[in-house]
Amino acid sequence: MGRTREAGCVAAGMVIGAGACYCVYRLTWKKDEDEKIWDDDDYNENDEDDVDDDKSSDTTKMETEKGAKINVAVGGRAKPQDDSKAKAQVGSGLKSSPGVKKDAHVEPQSGGGLEAKAKALFSTLKEQASVKGGRGNRVGTISGNRTLAPSLPCPGGRGGSCHPTRNGARTGSRGCGKSKGKARSKSTKTQATSWPVRKGKFNFPYKIDDILSAPDLQKVLNILERTNDPFIQEVALVTLGNNAAYSFNQNAIRELGGVPIIAKLIKTKDPIIREKTYNALNNLSVNAENQGKIKTYISQVCDDTMICRLDSAVQMAGLRLLTNMTVTNHYQHLLSYSFPDFFALLFLGNHFTKIQIMKLIINFTENPAMTRELVSCKVPSELISLFNKEWDREILLNILTLFENINDNIKSEGLASSRKEFSRSSLFFLFKESGVCVKKIKALANHNDLVVKVKVLKVLTKL
Repeated sequence: MGRTREAGCVAAGMVIGAGACYCVYRLTWKKDEDEKIWDDDDYNENDEDDVDDDKSSDTTKMETEKGAKINVAVGGRAKPQDDSKAKAQVGSGLKSSPGVKKDAHVEPQSGGGLEAKAKALFSTLKEQASVKGGRGNRVGTISGNRTLAPSLPCPGGRGGSCHPTRNGARTGSRGCGKSKGKARSKSTKTQATSWPVRKGKFNFPYKIDDILSAPDLQKVLNILERTNDPFIQEVALVTLGNNAAYSFNQNAIRELGGVPIIAKLIKTKDPIIREKTYNALNNLSVNAENQGKIKTYISQVCDDTMICRLDSAVQMAGLRLLTNMTVTNHYQHLLSYSFPDFFALLFLGNHFTKIQIMKLIINFTENPAMTRELVSCKVPSELISLFNKEWDREILLNILTLFENINDNIKSEGLASSRKEFSRSSLFFLFKESGVCVKKIKALANHNDLVVKVKVLKVLTKL
């Protein structure tokens, strides 16, 4: 019993010495730990780790003392074991353990010398102190990368263990929603979106279908002149276009200087704004005096109509405006350079574009002074396909009217004797010299539609 009692006393002394070393560590290195004030700006993840490590240290101490007591009780029956073997067991435990808390455990069932195990416990405490003081490698596992979208706020705030990713994110036993110290409001702020948001709907002072007086029209024109908002521009243009459908407002808008204000939006890149601009000018162009103001922009409208997307709403609105501007003979000469483009569009466009472009060309054919320029322009040979009976009544009536007017103008202007002036790709050759059109028209004499049949007979009598 003497040797057993002596070994127990030695083990108890070693445990007391290890506890004393730990107390020295607590007094010298971390004496301010309990008095630390959590600061909102300086609070970081290291603070959370320190608090968790403190809890881990307390648990380690309790488990160490318990383990030591167990070893003392079993020491009498344990076989002697050298120091190197005990250290090797503790070192292997440190390498294989995922955290410091598990590293503090010494396997009581493995047996061994009490002195060696006491030294191993002291080494464990020293290793733990080094980790806490930042003078050693942290024992534990490092998880892989965990990324958050940079544009999203961190869900759960600081305590939600959802911090933006660094090279790696620590995995621990901290529960989601656990917070330390003072509550932080910074983490709950959501980042601003990268796109503008309309705070409220714009309250336009008038309804778009209201019939306005001159002072009210002046207010709408002032809004249109000053704003760059496409939404406000569209509402203002629709309002002005609807009011321009009435003759008394057509004069009022012109007298208020509204034509230049509206026409300046022809240059905008927004197709919806250009369409509404053409519609407003189209209603204004019914007035002869307004045509004198709009003629300044007719070439610009024509160029934009030819280059914009085929069969688009902008193109149709532009063609309607050009048709209204060419009803009279005053401004037709401004568009003579575009005759080849009109015939090309007549062949390429859809059903509605064909009808609108034929109405425009018919306006030119009703002016004998424009005949020479019209019949001398180059046209696609496929234009002859418009005389087929597969087309509906409106297209057939328009193409027959176009042919009839040109044929009459050639006779009245005496251009038949000047056939050598025109090339084989000209409209003159296609309608007059080739004879193909006459054959196509004769084939329409048996058309099922009575109106088309009457029109065909009228044209054939003039040949």
